[in-house]
Amino acid sequence: MEARLRTQRPRPPTPTSRPRGGPRAPRPHAPPPTHSVPTRGAAAGSKGPGRRRRLSHERGRPDVGPAPPPPASLGALHTAPPRPSPLRGCTPHPSPPRTALAGGGRRLPTQKEAVQIKKQAEPGAPRFCLLRGTHRPRSCSRWSWEHKIWRTVSRDRLKFLSLKMGTLLLWLLFICEARSHAVPTPNFVLLMADDLGIGDPGCYGNKTLRTPNIDRLARGGVKLTQHLAASPLCTPSRAAFMTGRYPIRSGMASRSQVGVFIFSASSGGLPHSEITFAKLLKNQGYSTALIGKWHLGTSCRSSTDLCHHPLSHGFDYFHGLPMTNLRDCKPGAGSVFTRALRLLVFTPLQVIAITLLTLAMLRCLGLVQVPRCVFFCLSFLAALVLGTLLCFLHYFRPLNCFLMRNRDITQQPMSYDNLTQRLTADAAQFIQRNAKTPFLLVLAFLHMHTALFSSKDFAGKSKHGAYGDAAEEMDWSVGQILDVLDELKLANNTLVYFSSDQGAHVEEVTVKGEGHGGSNGIYKGGKANNWEGGIRVPGILRWPGVIQAGLEIDEPTSNMDIFPTVAKLAGSPLPEDRIIDGRDLMPLLQGRSHRSDHEFLFHYCNFYLNAVRWHPQNSTSIWKAFFFTPKFFPEGANGCFATHVCFCHGQYVTYHDPPLLFDISQDPRERNPLTPTSQPRFREILETMQQAAARHAETLGDVPNQLSLGNLIWKPWLQMCCSLSGLSCQCDWEKQNGRGSR
Repeated sequence: MEARLRTQRPRPPTPTSRPRGGPRAPRPHAPPPTHSVPTRGAAAGSKGPGRRRRLSHERGRPDVGPAPPPPASLGALHTAPPRPSPLRGCTPHPSPPRTALAGGGRRLPTQKEAVQIKKQAEPGAPRFCLLRGTHRPRSCSRWSWEHKIWRTVSRDRLKFLSLKMGTLLLWLLFICEARSHAVPTPNFVLLMADDLGIGDPGCYGNKTLRTPNIDRLARGGVKLTQHLAASPLCTPSRAAFMTGRYPIRSGMASRSQVGVFIFSASSGGLPHSEITFAKLLKNQGYSTALIGKWHLGTSCRSSTDLCHHPLSHGFDYFHGLPMTNLRDCKPGAGSVFTRALRLLVFTPLQVIAITLLTLAMLRCLGLVQVPRCVFFCLSFLAALVLGTLLCFLHYFRPLNCFLMRNRDITQQPMSYDNLTQRLTADAAQFIQRNAKTPFLLVLAFLHMHTALFSSKDFAGKSKHGAYGDAAEEMDWSVGQILDVLDELKLANNTLVYFSSDQGAHVEEVTVKGEGHGGSNGIYKGGKANNWEGGIRVPGILRWPGVIQAGLEIDEPTSNMDIFPTVAKLAGSPLPEDRIIDGRDLMPLLQGRSHRSDHEFLFHYCNFYLNAVRWHPQNSTSIWKAFFFTPKFFPEGANGCFATHVCFCHGQYVTYHDPPLLFDISQDPRERNPLTPTSQPRFREILETMQQAAARHAETLGDVPNQLSLGNLIWKPWLQMCCSLSGLSCQCDWEKQNGRGSR
């Protein structure tokens, strides 16, 4: 390198001084280089001008030699003739043009000028060649100046690529963030109380009934203050809960006074064609279980087909009561058939007795000759009626109040001893056995339906008698389930839902005058009617990290909404061959939406459309129109105490034309119906709601009535019994076999 530098010609001397303010002396230009191709030796190791010029250019120094003459005018371009290439195999190309500046300065061409020069270059010339005697690529003379041009262009490309890479990086960050906030596939624990009033839990305002675990659930999740049951009765409400559809669509709405199943040997039930959320989740790989109350039928044609059984509707495991808890199931708790027995038994017996006495007196007086066979037939008829009564009272409990585990009867008749503890322990075992797989647990409490019961640990401990004892025991069970989720570290990946199938049964009063019904708070009515007290129920959902804790939502929601919510979270598509009336709750629960997706809700009293609820868009009003209302008795009471429940048609209701209109947002107690005078839009509002009801009616199809008289009555061939020795039906495998859930 030092030898090469010594061979370079010295630079021409530069003027050391010039007059102040005078023009700069022009530098002399070097003579134009020759265009001859160098020899092999020159290309290899010559120290001639071509080699020196290349080395000087590689160092970034200007060419040596006299400067070219200045251009004719300032800024004019002077294009030098092409230089000879000192490298072997390279075709000579013109040297990069330079712009001569005043005073002899030079600059590289602009990008636009470089493009023009590039087009003038000899086509097909190689852009790289190897320097003889070296092992790495060297640039030709053309590349040396194109490199300078493209270095400028590359800066723009680099900025453009940097922008694209930055955009791509932002997209990747966005996708990663979205995935981190994406809702994972959760477990589901659905807790369903029976006849629990909205005024019973402490989180809904009760100050004397202790429900710390339900309150804990509410603090950690969302509390719905306008959560509505699809029906004010057990069987249709639970059918709607399981299927996400109004019960009239599945035939689970009665046209008679009896709106629920009362015999285990009835042939009606939830049709097998209906799709429950358990079926959808089972297809998604979930383990599914129902523990507690079913009340949606058992068998169809034989006692073994179990076509309406939970195992036929998507549940892998069932442990509980296929029917419902009734007063008749608990000795000494009375009977729900009192009115029917009075009508069907005591009245005929009284008639027969009076007839016998009258005929006997007439015969004794000699006024009428009465054959003895008449007395015999009447006596036999009375004995038959009385025997039927005794058989009913003796056999009803074992034939209808029994526990099953899957398809087998495990306790007949059912024992209330530690019943809540047994079912709760089984639910906890199911969670433990399926802790590493997704699961669905429906824990349907027998509380708070009569007959009321509680274990020794809770009996007599509350301030509300037997009802309060049972409520606090149910709350304990809720706490046990929550504790198991915490112990197994499943709480953050489990959606917990707590509700009731309908409002409290306010007409439940014992012969001693003790109230066995709950509290519906400020709301009118209760179970079996569509006043707010009958359909507005507790609604609590908790999912830590996904649902905001401590949130309260006052938008109309329904227990039918659980079906699409659970299905979507589990990754299951909704059935497309039927109408789903429920709506996904997650946008509302997560704050992505501030309004319910239910603009209209339809309230049925069994088969009959009782009322319509309308929540208009861009309005805070919630209108509710009644087409008929039940007749409360006695007058001024808050229920139908004469009939134990309110009926839905005939002489037991009052029809309204025009419909009775309330603004629930302003009058939640439903005490002040609106009139055309008090509400200027009265006619318009009612017309809109009636049109909505007509459109809804067009979506209803004809389906078999599962609660018809023929499907409700007791059928001996459908009766299930754990013993083959007659109708004794006595067994208790609950104590003998402590199998856990599977």
